Amino acid sequence: MKKKLLAVLLAAGMTLSLAACGGGNDTKGGSESESSNAGTEQSAETEKESSSEEAEASTEEAAADPSNGELVDGKFAETRKIVVEVYDRGNDGGSDPTNNMYTKYIQDGMMERYNVEVEFKGVSRWTEVEDINNLLAAGDAPDICVTYSYPTIQTYAAMGGVQDLSGYVEDYKELLPNLWDFLGETNIYWDKEPSTGALYAIEARRASTNRIATFVRRDWLEKLNIPEPTTRQEFEDMLIAFRDNAETLLGADADKMIPFSISYDVGWRAATIIESFRDPDITDRENYINGFDDRGITQEGTKEAIRLLNKWYNDNLIWKDFALYGSGDTTEGDLQKSGYVGAFIGNWDDPFRNGEDSVQLNLERLVSPDAAYIAVDCFEDSKGGYTKYAYGSTDRKIFFPTTNDEPLASMLYLEFITTPEVIEYLQIGDEGVTHNKLEGGAVEVIAATGDAIQNSGFNLDYTITCNGLQLVDDEATKKSIAYSYSGIAPELIEKADKVANTDARSSKNVQVGTIEAEEGIGTALGEKRDIIYDNAVIAPVDSFDQVWDDGVADYLKSGGQAIMDERAEKWVATYGDVDMLPE
Repeated sequence: MKKKLLAVLLAAGMTLSLAACGGGNDTKGGSESESSNAGTEQSAETEKESSSEEAEASTEEAAADPSNGELVDGKFAETRKIVVEVYDRGNDGGSDPTNNMYTKYIQDGMMERYNVEVEFKGVSRWTEVEDINNLLAAGDAPDICVTYSYPTIQTYAAMGGVQDLSGYVEDYKELLPNLWDFLGETNIYWDKEPSTGALYAIEARRASTNRIATFVRRDWLEKLNIPEPTTRQEFEDMLIAFRDNAETLLGADADKMIPFSISYDVGWRAATIIESFRDPDITDRENYINGFDDRGITQEGTKEAIRLLNKWYNDNLIWKDFALYGSGDTTEGDLQKSGYVGAFIGNWDDPFRNGEDSVQLNLERLVSPDAAYIAVDCFEDSKGGYTKYAYGSTDRKIFFPTTNDEPLASMLYLEFITTPEVIEYLQIGDEGVTHNKLEGGAVEVIAATGDAIQNSGFNLDYTITCNGLQLVDDEATKKSIAYSYSGIAPELIEKADKVANTDARSSKNVQVGTIEAEEGIGTALGEKRDIIYDNAVIAPVDSFDQVWDDGVADYLKSGGQAIMDERAEKWVATYGDVDMLPE
C-alpha cells in the first residue's frame, strides 16, 4: 500500500510541476502581449491536459502492477535473498534438512522464476517454540517462520515483532494465484483479528485431516486366537491376555512385555480413549472454551479416562517407564520396533512412517515377516460410536517477523511452493528414485537414499502451505494414499485411513479476537499439564483423586481458568447465546 500511495503522489507531483512551467513572461506590450499571453495560456492548458493524462496512466499502471515496479517480466531485476525456517527432526540416517535435493529444487526454482536466493535455517522440531522465541528475541529469526503455536505469534505481535500480512495478501493477490486457490479465504484469513483486521499468520492447509488411530499387534491376536477389539472392555481384555501370555508371545524376552505403551504426552498418546469419555454432542461453545488446551485436560470426561489409564498402569498393562522419556526420545519407538509392545495410540500412520526405519518394517525384519500393527476402533462413546477428533483445515501458522525486509519475495516463495507441480515434486520426488508410477496415475513411494531421503511424511517441512499428499490429479491422490509408504502393505494403510475417518469431527473456527490471557503462557501450561497427566497415571489407585484434583486446581490457578473465563466472555460478546456455529 505504501508503494502504491507513493506512485500516486509522484504522479500528482509531476502534474503540478508541469502545470507550473506553462506560464510565460510579459515582455511585449499591446496586442502582441495579449496574443502572446493567449498562446502561452493555450500551451499551458495543453501541457496540463497532457500531464494529467500521464498521471492517470501512471496511476493505472501502478494499480495494474501489484509489485509496484519491483518485478520486471515477473522477476526482480536485482537478486533478492530470503531465509526460510525448516524443521530439523534429528532423524538418524536422514538427509540434511537445509541442504538436499529438495532444498536445491526450491532454490533453483526461486532463482529461475523470481531471481530470489533462498537460504534454509534449521529449527529443532521438538523445541520449535523455544527456538523461535529465542530467534525472535534476538532479532535473528528467518524471514519466513513456521510454528504450530499461535499464542507464540500473538505474544510477539503484541510487542511489534510480527508483521501484519493483511496488506500483502491483498496488494499482491494477482501475483499469488496458486496460494489463493489452494488456501482460499478460510485458511488465509483464519487468524484475522476481527476488531482490527490485522493478520499475523496464514494457516497452512491440511490436505488430509486424519489425526489419531489405535494400533494393535495383529500377529499377537492371531497367535492367541483373539478377535480384533471393538469395545473398551475388549481392548482391556486383550491387554490382560498379552500380559498373561508373555512367554507365549515373547519367549525368553517375556520380561520385556509391554501390553500398552504411551509417552510423557499422555493427552496426545491416549487421545482416542480420552475422546471416548467426552460428550459426543458437545457444543461448539463448550468445545471452544475448553479447547485452548488441545490435550483436553479441562474437558468433562477426561478425569474418568485418566482413571482408567491409572487402573491399567497399576495392573501392569502400561509401560512402567513411559514418563521418564521426553520429547524427541526414541526409546518407545525402539521398543515397538523390537516387538515388545502390544498396542499403542498415535498419529494415524505412525507405525508406517520414516521409510526403511519405520516401526512396521523394523518389526518385519527383527521379529517376523508376519508381524504387523493394525488400526482398530474400540473406544466407544456414550452413543456407541467411535467419536474422535480430526484435524481441521488448518495446520501450521506461517508468519513474517518485522525483521523481514523482503515481504514480496517472501510472499512469492509461498506462491512458488504452493504451485501444484511444485507440491507434487516435493512430495514424491523423481520417478524411479523416490516413486514408481502405477496404473491409473497413482504413485507408489519407494525407499530413497542419500539426499533424496524425506525427513518428514510427504516432505511437509518444505510444503509448508500443505500437509498431506496432494498430487496435481485429485483422483490420483486418492489412489496413491495406500501406496505412499515404501515397503508397507497397502491394506495396512487403507485400514488405518478408514479407522482415522470413522466418526471423526473437527473443531470449527471461532473468531473472537485475541485472548490476552493466553499470551506468553502456552509453553508453561503445556509442561504443567503433561506432568499432571503423568503423575495421575502412575499414582497409587487410592491416591488418584487427590493427585488429579490438586493438579488440575494448580493448572487452573496458573492461567487455565483465566483463559477459559476470557474465552467464555468473548464468545458471548461475539455470538451471544448461540451454542453451535454454522457448518
